[in-house]
Amino acid sequence: MSKRNFLITSMSISSSILALVLLCLITTSKTPAAYAAEQYSLVGKWGSIGSGYGKFSQPLEVAIDSSGNVYVTDFNGLANDVQKFTNNGTFITSWGNLGFGNGRFTNPAGIAIDSSDNVYVSDFGNAQNAIQKFTNNGTFITSWGSTGLGDGQFINPGGIAVDSSGNVYVGDFGENNRIQKFDSNGNFITKWGTPGTSNGQFITPADIVLDKTGNLYVVDAGNDRIQKFDSNGNFITKWGTTGSNDGQFSRLIGIAIDSSGNIYAADNSNNKVQKFDSNGNFITKWSVNSPAGVAVDSAGKVYVVDQNDGSVQIYSVASQPPPNIPK
Repeated sequence: MSKRNFLITSMSISSSILALVLLCLITTSKTPAAYAAEQYSLVGKWGSIGSGYGKFSQPLEVAIDSSGNVYVTDFNGLANDVQKFTNNGTFITSWGNLGFGNGRFTNPAGIAIDSSDNVYVSDFGNAQNAIQKFTNNGTFITSWGSTGLGDGQFINPGGIAVDSSGNVYVGDFGENNRIQKFDSNGNFITKWGTPGTSNGQFITPADIVLDKTGNLYVVDAGNDRIQKFDSNGNFITKWGTTGSNDGQFSRLIGIAIDSSGNIYAADNSNNKVQKFDSNGNFITKWSVNSPAGVAVDSAGKVYVVDQNDGSVQIYSVASQPPPNIPK
């Protein structure tokens, strides 16, 4: 073989090896997520429109305790109560009925559970604008709040969340449009927010969720966005605009967070749940007829209240097919 042919052949072999190495690097660096978006499928469902145990007039929010039990607020109609179920939908107990005073509700909206499994329920309407605290079996512990614009008062207390220290955060929409922070006994600590569209302002702060470090994610429903704050109300970031595309919203209601810090948003009028990372980067979505409240258990299963048929639906990540590695 001539020297010239030898060089040409060597260069050809080297180019082939380089191409093969690059191909291997490309294919092995890709994860299944690079080929298909994470997919969620329905794995359980219970509830319907109606009266009686396991039925709802207008289910709104959902929360999960440390044992995996599921709590649902029935916002309107004759029930006006909280129902408690196992994670498979077996009825355990309920409490509350239409009326004023301790243990009764006019519009039980938000619900949250602390590290001791005490249950906090926000109740608005008429003269009763209050937060009520119960044991996990519905025994009344305490309440606070009244109608007004002052500290510790509410116009429409809605979304509610509890941090690891037992502090309670309440979204107060209507004329106030703010977040109020209390200790576990209802003593006022601080507040932030005013009506508007700028960072740190709200038009209907409808729901709240907390991450492990105490950051708050607030559904700013009237602005079709989610705002993120630290535990003292300092603005961190936001995402979302009005629309139907990925990362856009129309009538946001509920919000939840998983153990990895991913955010789930119930995008009601777009008939879907959207999932984001903690900075608002879109991950995936799936269809639900009329999603309202949303919660995530310790196994990563997502519980969604569907107001269309009065059900609680459970979703889990579907098994992913192996990536289509080029041959």
